Amino acid sequence: MRRRGVAGITASPTMVGALTVMVVILAVFLAYNANNGLPFVPTYRISVDVPDADLLVPTNEVRVGGVRVGVIESIEPQQDEDGKVSARLDLKLDKDVDPLPVDSTFVVRARSALGLKYLEIDQGTSDKGYRAGAVVPISHARPKPVEIDQVLSTFDAPTRQAIQANLFEFGNALAGRGPALNEALGKLPSVLEHLQPVTENLSAPDTGLARFVTSLAATAREVAPVAEVQARLFVDLDTTFTSLARVARPFIQDTISESPPTLEAGINDLPVIRPFLAHSTALFNQLDPAVRTLAATAPPLSDTIQVGIPALRASPELNREVASTAQALQRFNDDDGVRSGLSQLKNTVGITKPLFKFVAPAQTVCNYGTLLFRNFSSAVAQGANGGRWQRITVFEPPTGPNNEGSLASGPADGGSSDVDNFLHFNPYPNTAAPGQPFECEAGNEPYATGQQVIGNPPGNQGTVTADQPGAETTTTEEGQ
Repeated sequence: MRRRGVAGITASPTMVGALTVMVVILAVFLAYNANNGLPFVPTYRISVDVPDADLLVPTNEVRVGGVRVGVIESIEPQQDEDGKVSARLDLKLDKDVDPLPVDSTFVVRARSALGLKYLEIDQGTSDKGYRAGAVVPISHARPKPVEIDQVLSTFDAPTRQAIQANLFEFGNALAGRGPALNEALGKLPSVLEHLQPVTENLSAPDTGLARFVTSLAATAREVAPVAEVQARLFVDLDTTFTSLARVARPFIQDTISESPPTLEAGINDLPVIRPFLAHSTALFNQLDPAVRTLAATAPPLSDTIQVGIPALRASPELNREVASTAQALQRFNDDDGVRSGLSQLKNTVGITKPLFKFVAPAQTVCNYGTLLFRNFSSAVAQGANGGRWQRITVFEPPTGPNNEGSLASGPADGGSSDVDNFLHFNPYPNTAAPGQPFECEAGNEPYATGQQVIGNPPGNQGTVTADQPGAETTTTEEGQ
C-alpha cells in the first residue's frame, strides 16, 4: 500500500509541480533573508549612534575581532538639540553577544577597496551590559580611520604621478620574481641568526662602540671646514674608478683569482698552527724557572712536537702561495690610483658618518627598517601564477572647507562646517635621532579629535613598535 501511495504522488504532474513550486519559494525566501539571518533564530537587538554612516547600508556586517556576529538592520538619521546630525544604526546581533559590555566602543571600517564598509565592535570588560533594545550613546563611537585616498590627496599632482610611475615600475620589477623573493625571505632568518652575536658583541661595554662613535663625531667636526673639498668627492671618484680600470687586468684580476686558494690554505693551516702557538707560549712562560720546571713541561713539549709535525709539513704550500700574494699586494699598494682611492675612501667615511648617525636610530631604536620590509612583503603577499600585486584600499575623502579631496586654500581646520574635517599630518616624525626626543613617533601619533595637528604631536610617544620584545601594538586606536 505504501509503494502505491508514493507511486500515485509521483505519477501526478499536479502534485510534482506543486511540491517543486513550494521548494523554490522556500529557497528564494531563505536566500532573500540570508543577509538578515535565518528566520526563527533568536537575536539580540540594540541601536548605536555614530557621527557618520557614510557608505553604510542595511545588511552590512557587524564584526567582533574580525568575526561576523550580526548585521545592520536599518539606518536612520538623527538630529541633536544643538543641530548636529548623526546616524542611528539598528543592529541585529547573535545571542552569543548578549549582553554587550557598556564600555564597548564602535568604529566604521572599510572592508574592501571598492568602498564596502562594516561596523566593528571592540568589546569592553565591564560586568554591566546593554539590555535588548538599548541605545548606545554617540560617545562610544570612535572616529573613522583615515582612508588611503585622504593620505594620497596630501601630495600634489606631480608627486602623485611620480608615485604612480614608481608603483608601475616596481610591479614590472617584481613580476615573475616571486620565487626569488620567497627564497630571499626564507634565508633572511638565518642571516639574522648570525647577525645576533655580532650585535651583542658591538653592544658589549668592552667593545667601546660608544667611544668609537664619539671619536667619529669628533672626526666629522674636524673635517667639516673642508666641506667644499668633500663636495668634490664624486668628481674625484670618476678619476679613482678610471685609475682602477687601468689596473683591473691583470693586477686586480690576479689578486681576486689568487685570493680563494690563499684563504683556503689559511683555513686549513691556521687551525693546525693555533695549538702549536698556544703550546709555544706555555713553553716560553715555563722556561723562566729553567731546569727546575723542565720535568713539568716535558708532556706539553711532547704534545707540541706531535701537533707541530703535520703543521710544518703543510707550511711549504702556504709559503709558496704567500710569495705570489705578497707580490700582488705590493703591486696593488704601489699603484697611485689605489692610494688616491684610499684617500677618497677616508673622505667618504667622513661624509657618510652624519647620515648614519641620524639613520641608525630609526632601526636600532624604532625597528622601522624591519617593519618596512615586513609591510612591503605583506603588501605584495597576494598574487597569481603571473606574479604578485600590491594591495591598496581606496577611502572616501572628508567633506567641508579645505578638505583633501578638492582644491584647498589652506590646511583643513574644520572651518564653519559641522563635519569632522581636520588635517593631521606629521611630515618629519621623531625617530630618536641626535637632537630629537627619544621616541619612535611615526605610527604612534595619538589622534586629536576636533583639532588640527601639523608636525610633531605634543608629548613623548615612547619607543615601543612592532616586533620588539614586549610590544603588543604599534599605534593607539585613535592614531590608526
